[in-house]
Amino acid sequence: MPPFKLAHSTDSNWQTALEDCLLQLNDIPPETNLGFIYVTDHFAADFAQINRYLQDKTGIAHWTGTIGHAVCCTNKEYYEQAAIVMMLAEFPPDSFYLVQSPDQLPTTKNEGLQFAVVHGDPRNRHIPDLLEQFATQLGDAWLVGGLTSSASYYYQLANEITEGQLSGVIFSDQVAVVSGLTQGCSPIGPVHTITECEGNYAISLDHRPALSVLKEDIGEILARDLNRISGYIFAGFPVSGSDTGDYLIRNLLGANPDNSALAISEYLQTGSSIKFCRRDGRTAIQDLQRMLTHIKQRLTGPPKGGLYFSCLGRGQHMFGEVSKEMELIQEQLGDIPLVGFYANGEIAGQRLYSYTGVLTLFL
Repeated sequence: MPPFKLAHSTDSNWQTALEDCLLQLNDIPPETNLGFIYVTDHFAADFAQINRYLQDKTGIAHWTGTIGHAVCCTNKEYYEQAAIVMMLAEFPPDSFYLVQSPDQLPTTKNEGLQFAVVHGDPRNRHIPDLLEQFATQLGDAWLVGGLTSSASYYYQLANEITEGQLSGVIFSDQVAVVSGLTQGCSPIGPVHTITECEGNYAISLDHRPALSVLKEDIGEILARDLNRISGYIFAGFPVSGSDTGDYLIRNLLGANPDNSALAISEYLQTGSSIKFCRRDGRTAIQDLQRMLTHIKQRLTGPPKGGLYFSCLGRGQHMFGEVSKEMELIQEQLGDIPLVGFYANGEIAGQRLYSYTGVLTLFL
């Protein structure tokens, strides 16, 4: 596969923005057969027209993408402004296909299908189950992607505009990729066992009041005023079977001083493991660099292009400067074509994460 082609524009008129992008792409090789596109909220209502325009002007029938509060590309992040980022690629003609919902997946496992880029509607509370279904029906495929993060329209694109489901592009094993995940939070204290719970309330951890365990882990100063931990301390659930120490981050919703229970944005089960985590910009940078180093070690040659899906809570909010996150990636990988968006939940493997960045490189 030749290197992918990247274009981006911040013109406020969608037609002018697309014309700008097409000028950057110059001559599009006739073998180009798949486009990735991400747009900010400014163009949400125009997404269907953007898709038709691109199919007509480029001759490329296959497009996938979605809408984000912010979008990104090589060394750039665009927040609260009109922006379009797109990347064009050439894959073997029979190496991929697009689906608008899990209903279009094959009914029997195909061992040659091993990777998918998917986008989901955050309003669908069954997304975690759909991710598992998606991966299982494809023969335990590895999924990457994110949930649309829009203030208005929740569209996803898989050749056609869709919403309310999980959609995307599925690749066969003819397409080689490497992928990695970086966490935005760092663990504090030991791993605990949920010994009593009800719904999303943790009542006891290690047979001790859950609130007492939390206060002990976060330290005396924060424990004096629990209002200070909002947006800073989270619950982490270690991912079973992970050899890299991955964990799912969930919000702490509140505490009941009457029974020392903790409300967590997750349905809890007795016997599950839990640890408390701190959202910290310094450690997020360290973990991003760790992930990039590990990915570089797995590369067999220069990447043709890549996708990056990051959390809305990362980017400038975590790294302190606009485009700092993408610049850190560029410093490690160079000027490879790279596009993506800031999501309302990030997808890696068969799971939905928070406060993470998911990077995939095509080889």
